[in-house]
Amino acid sequence: MASRTSEREATIEPPHPRETTALFGHGAAEEALLASYRSGRIAHAWLISGPLGIGKATLAYRMARFVLAHRDPTVAAVRSARSLAVNVDDPISRRVAAKSHSDLLVLERTPSESGQMRTVITVEQVRRTVAFYGSTAGEGGWRVCIVDSADELKYPEASNALLKVLEEPPPRSLFLLVSHAPGRLLPTIRSRCRRLPLRPLASAEVAKAAAAALGDDASEEDIRKASAAADGSVARAIALLDVEHLAMRERIVALLDKLPMTDPRALHTLGDSLDRSDEAAFATFVDTVRDWLSARINRETSDAPRLAQLAEVWEKFNSTARDVEVFNLERKPMVFSVFGSLAETAR
Repeated sequence: MASRTSEREATIEPPHPRETTALFGHGAAEEALLASYRSGRIAHAWLISGPLGIGKATLAYRMARFVLAHRDPTVAAVRSARSLAVNVDDPISRRVAAKSHSDLLVLERTPSESGQMRTVITVEQVRRTVAFYGSTAGEGGWRVCIVDSADELKYPEASNALLKVLEEPPPRSLFLLVSHAPGRLLPTIRSRCRRLPLRPLASAEVAKAAAAALGDDASEEDIRKASAAADGSVARAIALLDVEHLAMRERIVALLDKLPMTDPRALHTLGDSLDRSDEAAFATFVDTVRDWLSARINRETSDAPRLAQLAEVWEKFNSTARDVEVFNLERKPMVFSVFGSLAETAR
């Protein structure tokens, strides 16, 4: 199939996890949730963890739809179910996608009064869980809360408000917490949850998921190449297929190839383009720098001092990227810091 990269729109918007009914590559995790629900003794809170973009929120919404559609775990439909799939045309699926199911509460970042996306889940949002779980389920079944992601409960008041509800869960309540870095959550929150870690996807699974999300917006060959470079993340594969992010990748490589010379104006422009609400753009920046560093590390295998220097930059870069990603920090300072370290190494 011929490449159609140039024909795609500048920005590719994959479906939100609440609209995504297919799940790829996490069969064991899905079976664990299904078996626990069938047992009639399902843990009231689950911590679904793993790297960004691998399907954690998709699994959480999949579980929520299944529980809301099958209120009784002992019925034949649950006993015979081979997965957590609920038909896309089922009224439950449609209402979850439309954010209109009264027994599903989702805690996620929302726009502020100015229209800018907040960097945290606020304590006011978390306190809604008290009223939500304090009332009777509207349809006589379960009340489900998805926290996407728990890493964005950055203020102690928000974490403590969630902990209070987790400590005293009402009957037929289910919490599904998504986390990219569970080690950074309060130990008391982690201790109240059953852990369900997910692994990065194989490139073939990434390709299937990306193809399902994009439909005809990309060729099979484009998807295969992007998936091979996506480090197990569907979100990163889709970002690599985006025309704007491909152009950004080329700009970053051009700046890296000029080291030790740096262009402060170009770095300012790059930092400004990494808006905190655009996770895919930041992933493109991180992946591009990693690929560039990896290529140089592989080239310097015979020069031990040089190799040690590059390895130190690699470790520092990855640690900083994790902090910026998890805590949704400003991107521009990281851009200048990274290029400063790389320029010093190049000299």
